[in-house]
Amino acid sequence: MKLPPPTMVALITPFDSDGSLDERAHLHNLETLTGRGVTGFLLGGSTGQSPYLEAGERASLTTIARRLLGSSAFLLTGVSAQSVRQAAAQVKEAAESGADAVLVTTPTLLLRGNAELVASFYRAVADISPIPVFCYTVPAVTGYELPVETAVDLARHPNIVGMKDSGGKAERITPVLTGAGPGYTLFTGASRLVHEAVALGAYGAITASTNYTPDLVISAGGDADAQRALTAMTAIVERFGLAGTYAASELAGLIPGTMRAPLVPLGESARAQISDACCSTPSE
Repeated sequence: MKLPPPTMVALITPFDSDGSLDERAHLHNLETLTGRGVTGFLLGGSTGQSPYLEAGERASLTTIARRLLGSSAFLLTGVSAQSVRQAAAQVKEAAESGADAVLVTTPTLLLRGNAELVASFYRAVADISPIPVFCYTVPAVTGYELPVETAVDLARHPNIVGMKDSGGKAERITPVLTGAGPGYTLFTGASRLVHEAVALGAYGAITASTNYTPDLVISAGGDADAQRALTAMTAIVERFGLAGTYAASELAGLIPGTMRAPLVPLGESARAQISDACCSTPSE
């Protein structure tokens, strides 16, 4: 597998006033973050409104990124599906449009709590995927955390190469890495955990905060002071959920566009709090 960089951005997805994918804004965001040292992109992840993406939109996001960035960038495309059939269609989009790998969210609507069926879903997707598969556990979104023992068991599949763990529990890192063995690529998705996760052996971080403070996220893996600054900033931004990330990204020079209903942008009071947090916290 082509190696990803240790720091990747869970990129926002901009829509225009009609609710269609804003390709110009997406291009601007890719160019801006590349200019700030970002070389790895998660497209259509949970920060990218993955559950709301329609057929063909993953392909558009990925194709635009690949054409702009060329082969040097690592592109990880998100898959958010409840059935193997749905996942297969999304994986096909990702692979044919140039993704290096897919990040597959745990299915939960009819499977929540059934680790055996969740594991069978992942194995089936990995069997049919022409590109490597990363598992994605994000309990704040799905209400379900992939058990450590299930993650370790799935690591035995030759096409399941790693995981993004956004649960924010440091105590999961060592048993997952020990059980999975050499070559398993574990990313944390929790901004407050980057420094500790890397110290425990995690490969790196894929975070929403890289949209608005890439310098801090890149530094946090090896710099405790940068981690403290990152934690302080994201504590405010994340208080407002996904809309907080889109507001902070706009303040940092990205174009967030609109969000798909029922998501709504922040009001002025909340935006002012985020502005204060992002402008008053040192980023270098």
